[in-house]
Amino acid sequence: MNFVPMPSVGVADVPSDGFVLDVREADEWAAGHVEGALHIPMSDFVSRFGELTEAADDGRRVHVMCRVGGRSAQVTQYLVQQGIDAVNIEGGMLAWDGAGRPMVAEDGNPAFVL
Repeated sequence: MNFVPMPSVGVADVPSDGFVLDVREADEWAAGHVEGALHIPMSDFVSRFGELTEAADDGRRVHVMCRVGGRSAQVTQYLVQQGIDAVNIEGGMLAWDGAGRPMVAEDGNPAFVL
């Protein structure tokens, strides 16, 4: 059995124009997310996988995000197995918020991490 190390990056290493995939649930997304991110909840991921491959077809690295890094680690591992250049964002949205990186909310109110 081959062990593939989990590729991961800290929030500071995500480029401002980087491609972010947010795998949190809808209520988490609505409260606050990275502007321009693609939202596919982990629970819908397999059925909506085509949306990701369309969005990432330019070969850009996919930065996978959840609240703290657990769900995104599972999705990152799956993507790497599919031959996609994907990395898990260490610490997820909590680390993103803690680092002062910009976030937006669906309703226009101040964004926060649910």
